[in-house]
Amino acid sequence: MTAVNETSSRWIRRFHPAGDARVRLVCLPHAGGSATAYFPLSRAAAAAGLDAEVVAVQYPGRQDRRAEPCYDDVGDLADSIADDLAPWSDRPLALFGHSMGATVGYEVARRLETRGTELLGLFASACRAPSRHRVEYVHQRDDDGLIAALKELSGTDTAVLGDDELLRMVLPAVRGDYTAVETYRHREGPELACPIEVLVGDADPVTTLAEADAWRAHTTGGCALEVFPGGHFYLNARLEAVLATVAARLREWVTASNASAPGRRTR
Repeated sequence: MTAVNETSSRWIRRFHPAGDARVRLVCLPHAGGSATAYFPLSRAAAAAGLDAEVVAVQYPGRQDRRAEPCYDDVGDLADSIADDLAPWSDRPLALFGHSMGATVGYEVARRLETRGTELLGLFASACRAPSRHRVEYVHQRDDDGLIAALKELSGTDTAVLGDDELLRMVLPAVRGDYTAVETYRHREGPELACPIEVLVGDADPVTTLAEADAWRAHTTGGCALEVFPGGHFYLNARLEAVLATVAARLREWVTASNASAPGRRTR
C-alpha cells in the first residue's frame, strides 16, 4: 500500500499531519457535524505526542463540500467512506465515531473487515448499539422543529446555533443526516472482529447505559464501556479524559495486534 502524502482526499481532512505515527485514527462526525468537530481532538493529540495521526471524515453537504448532495442512507455513506479509506490504510487503522458517526463507523468497519483490512478497533461514542433501534421522526419535522432538536442537544457549533440565517443554510445537511440515522436498521451478518471501546455520558438523553453496553453483541474481539460525566456531547468538556482513554486503548490494541501476528511490525 502506498503511503498517503496529501493533506486530504475527497472524504478525509488531515489537520495535523503526523507521518511518523504508528497508527491512524479516523474520526466520524455526529449528525449535522463536519470534520472540524474533531479539530480540538486532533490538536490535543498532536500536542500530547499521541502516537497516532488523527484524521477526520468530511461528509458532503457542508463546509468545503456544501455544493454536493447529502447522503440520507447510512449504508451508502459507509460504502463511499470505506472506498476512500483504501490509500489511508498504509498503517494500522482505528475508527472513532460520535453519535451518528459511531453507527457509520461500525458499518465502515464491517465493510473494511469484509475486504480484508484488519482494524485495531472502533471507538463508539454517545451512540446506541446498532441493534438497539428507537422509532424517531426528527427528520420529518419542519425547519423550526429541526432547529429545536439541534439546540436541545447542543450538537452544532454554538456560533451557528446563534445565527438563524447560517443555521438554516446547514439544515439540508442536518436533515439528510437525521434521515440516514433514523431510518437505519441493523442487518444480520458477520460482526466485527476488532474490539470496541464504548464511551458515553452519564446524563446522555438519547443513549442509556444499557443501550451503550449492548455494543458487546457486535464484536467477537471484546468490548469495554467507559462512562464520563456529561450529556450527549460530554466529550467537549472531557477532551483530556477522552484522549487519555483513546491513547490507552490504542496502546493495548497495538500490543494485541503485534502479539497475534508475530511477523508484523507497526511503524
